[in-house]
Amino acid sequence: MKTIVYMVRHAESPYTEGTERTRGLTLEGKVNAAKITEMLKDEGIHTIISSPYARAVLTLEGLATVLDISIQIMEDLRERHFSDDMITDEEFEPASERMFDDPDYALPGGESNTICQNRAVDVLKHILEEYKGEKVVIGTHGHVMTLMMNYFDSSYGLDFMNQTKKPDIYQLEFNEMELENVTRLWK
Repeated sequence: MKTIVYMVRHAESPYTEGTERTRGLTLEGKVNAAKITEMLKDEGIHTIISSPYARAVLTLEGLATVLDISIQIMEDLRERHFSDDMITDEEFEPASERMFDDPDYALPGGESNTICQNRAVDVLKHILEEYKGEKVVIGTHGHVMTLMMNYFDSSYGLDFMNQTKKPDIYQLEFNEMELENVTRLWK
């Protein structure tokens, strides 16, 4: 019995320091969220689950409205906490590379890939058990999505994450707890 998970990386969001949980979508992000609704509304989706961050929820809000489904919020799908200190754009890429090279490495006060992956994969495993044979949308973030996919297939790493877009959609086919197929839907 196949379970289909649509990983939806949130649409474009304006970055403002200190608004990690609450920042919304840019105008382009809102336009793309409407496109996601159009793309997924006829897929036979049963359940929508999201990170608690506003940008992830807002990306799926239109779909939830069209399908008359409430969005379930799961705290452990939140974006990874990179550091207690502000990270510059110049520091971000080398830190990400090191985190993927050494999954237990973390910046001061931040989560390692191992910690982030464990919490997110626990949620995904619960979803696969509870919604077996159904179609589920998960509203997520680049690192978290990559780490969940990486758990089931190690070929999903930093290079994969760096080529994803905001938004992006990946359809994952599971047979029990085995990832059998991944199809990118966002063009």
